[in-house]
Amino acid sequence: MHPAAVIPQSCTIGPYCIVGEHVVLGEDCELISHVVLDGHAQFGARNRVFSFAALGVAPQDLKYKNEPTRLEVGNGNVFREGVTVSRGTAGGGGVTRIGSNCLIMAYAHIGHDSEIGEGCILANAATLAGHVIVEDYATVGALNQVHQFCRIGKYAYTGGGTTVTQDVLPYSLTSAKRETQAFGLNKIGLERRGFTKEQLRALHRAYRVLIASKLNTSQALAQIKEAAKDDEHLAYLAQFIESSERGVIK
Repeated sequence: MHPAAVIPQSCTIGPYCIVGEHVVLGEDCELISHVVLDGHAQFGARNRVFSFAALGVAPQDLKYKNEPTRLEVGNGNVFREGVTVSRGTAGGGGVTRIGSNCLIMAYAHIGHDSEIGEGCILANAATLAGHVIVEDYATVGALNQVHQFCRIGKYAYTGGGTTVTQDVLPYSLTSAKRETQAFGLNKIGLERRGFTKEQLRALHRAYRVLIASKLNTSQALAQIKEAAKDDEHLAYLAQFIESSERGVIK
């Protein structure tokens, strides 16, 4: 442990861990063993990091010239074995951010300048290229590959082995059973998050218009926006589609 690192007495540091000079840990963090924390990295409280994880390490970007970029992590996250998280790059905003209460499962990778929201799950060996945004309560399935600059919307679920090259619709169940496409609403996940029957019905109607009708995306979006006047979830869905730069997976 570097003498300049900030490590509260409430933290538990297991054997063979390396904590760099510019690392700041919050209260009650635990490093199991063989963990590397590097770079300008700030962690909130109650984060738990398992063996052979490397967080805040230099980005895998040939343009990186050791600029003092950062990793910022919230509270209550779990990083399982072999997880790698790169800090930001000067050209990409300089910060990789992870929210609170996320589960990052074994061998997942979070590339430079990515942003992970609250309550997200990255399953085993999920791989995020640089500049990826995963919004609140989304689940990225095992062995997923997510192209740089893609967004995964709130409450979305991507099935195992999916390759993501466009934005994943919020609330959706998206998978690569044959080819990568949205199969409808992530109903089970939304029920677990407390969505009401009325909210689920409204989202289901919107998804039928968007992915099961003969309307093109612009026409479907117009109908969703009309129905979204008194519904925050439909309004967010419409805004997500409208602001997509890479296009959405339908």
